[in-house]
Amino acid sequence: MVLPHIKAGSIERLTNILAGLVSFTAKYLSDDVLNRLRELQAKETSSMAQANYNAMLHNVQMAEELDRPICQDTGLVQFYIQAGTAFPYLAELESCLKDAVIRATLSAPLRPNVVQCFDEENTGNNTGTHIPWIDWELIPGSDKIGLFVYLAGGGCSLPGFARVFTPLDGYKEALKAVFDQLVSLGVNACPPLLVGIGFGGQADAAAKLSKKALFRFIGERNSNPKISELEEQLEGALDNIGIGPGGFTGNNSVLGVHIEQAGRHIASLAAALSIGCWVHRRSLIEIQSDLSYQILSHKRFGAIQLESGL
Repeated sequence: MVLPHIKAGSIERLTNILAGLVSFTAKYLSDDVLNRLRELQAKETSSMAQANYNAMLHNVQMAEELDRPICQDTGLVQFYIQAGTAFPYLAELESCLKDAVIRATLSAPLRPNVVQCFDEENTGNNTGTHIPWIDWELIPGSDKIGLFVYLAGGGCSLPGFARVFTPLDGYKEALKAVFDQLVSLGVNACPPLLVGIGFGGQADAAAKLSKKALFRFIGERNSNPKISELEEQLEGALDNIGIGPGGFTGNNSVLGVHIEQAGRHIASLAAALSIGCWVHRRSLIEIQSDLSYQILSHKRFGAIQLESGL
């Protein structure tokens, strides 16, 4: 049995770790996103596109050097958790996450972005009804957690949608809807874009899967060969639109295309779109039952001490 004062100290430490992670995510791009930006820059042939990538990468460098958020829109904080059912602080984790967001808002600092719907009042601390948004996946028997934190800005959220099609419309109409959204609103989402697409039987399932697709590391393909091939084809087709970095035209429009799917009903096909901007701020941390941890998304930094205020 864990004594109450010992558990309280552990919960405080867990909250500080999570607050440090949120703050860290606002300031440091993950390895895969940074590498992809450099790769896309090397492929560009226009001077305008090169200038935009230079500005983006200089912005990343200055954020690291000055210990400041990369973008003034620090987004809405979202968590996706692969939670071991034997993790000793599972019951307290949701309250820890909310407290962590409040602390990170002050320490990072994060811009207060949360407005309560209908009341139309800013909460001032980036929390509110169902915010931070938390998705759970339970891992039976495991005593650790894997946690993604994602800062979703307003611009990259604008093209998002979820829609249900008839099977007669099929995948062709669903993908046409994706292209229509990106052609009309993609420039507002701060390209190059990470495109997450979800397919399923209901709109809510497709929407959740489209967001989950954004957590996959860039370059990782869906394990289904048919879906993997479609991801590659869509990347090429979207690049041909020529949106380019910042929307000023260029050879590439996307960081990548990720597709996730769930089984559908025989009479419906739902599709959803979620978008990540060029400053795609998401981190993955693994926390053990003894609260030791490692950040798996930012290996270039080595061991990171989140409690030190990094």
